[in-house]
Amino acid sequence: MTATVRRPSSPSARSGPAATPTAPRPTGVASLAPADLSLYRAEALHRPRRGEPQAQAPKGAHGVTIGYMVVIHALALVALLPQFWSVPALASFLVLYWVTACLGVTIGYHRLLSHRAFRVPRWLERFFATCGALSAQHGPIDWTGLHRHHHKFSDTDVDHHNSHKGFWWSHMGWMFHEIPAMAAVPRLTGDLQRDPYYRWLNKNFLLLQLPLAALLFAIGTLTGAGGWGLVLWGIPLRLVAVYQCTWLVNSATHRWGKVTYESGDGSRNNPWVAALTFGEGWHNNHHAFPHSARHGLEKSQIDLTWQHIRLLWALGLATQVRLPAAGRTTQAVI
Repeated sequence: MTATVRRPSSPSARSGPAATPTAPRPTGVASLAPADLSLYRAEALHRPRRGEPQAQAPKGAHGVTIGYMVVIHALALVALLPQFWSVPALASFLVLYWVTACLGVTIGYHRLLSHRAFRVPRWLERFFATCGALSAQHGPIDWTGLHRHHHKFSDTDVDHHNSHKGFWWSHMGWMFHEIPAMAAVPRLTGDLQRDPYYRWLNKNFLLLQLPLAALLFAIGTLTGAGGWGLVLWGIPLRLVAVYQCTWLVNSATHRWGKVTYESGDGSRNNPWVAALTFGEGWHNNHHAFPHSARHGLEKSQIDLTWQHIRLLWALGLATQVRLPAAGRTTQAVI
């Protein structure tokens, strides 16, 4: 489905979250085709400068990632067996889905760290980043770096989850192969690299599931709901649900929905993805105005993440909230 397409009046609204210096263009680069120009920009971005860490993209298929995904999806199916069902198990699933998908991924990793759409105190920023790490979608540095890279090269051959390669590839297939974009992560995340806690979290994000599992098991045992039931619903089943819904933003919202703005890629506004991801499904709006804290720009577009940010502002915890104003993505305090 399509709708009237509007072009954002600010060229900067289409750019990535931060301007990244690239190598001087050689003679003739100005006349390159758009696809060749993207490749040139990517090669310059992937080349580290003096003093920057050298990131190495894994070679070949990611056997560990494939094995992990098989195991975690199998455990999610085990969680659905009747003996593990209980109201407390369902409650653990729902609460942790909100903590990790909304507070962690959409507020923390995406709108706060990746796009700096608003600011919060450092302790609160680290809390949101920790919630994001509990989603087990990599640590904050890798997630942010890859997402910023995606915005720079969305739906081109350089984009690691280019939707033109098909639904499977953009949804999850890209994770099982060598991703050259990983080499650009150090260049794109200098603001996060300086924080020792984020560096630790980036390396140890999977370890956070261990104390969480111990807590869930203890609660289930003490309440008589069953320790393993809470663990299975609160970790593998919840992780799989967060994974699949998050990945729909990469796949479904680049295939189905309405196009409101000419964003230069295949992004679309998809209401059912928005419902599953706390407002992330208004993806065409986001790609048109990537720095905006609000993605649901129309009254009918429910954006629960934006409501969380509004609450943070009302409590005096969120400042420098950035919104589209007069056709431009500007910094404005609501």
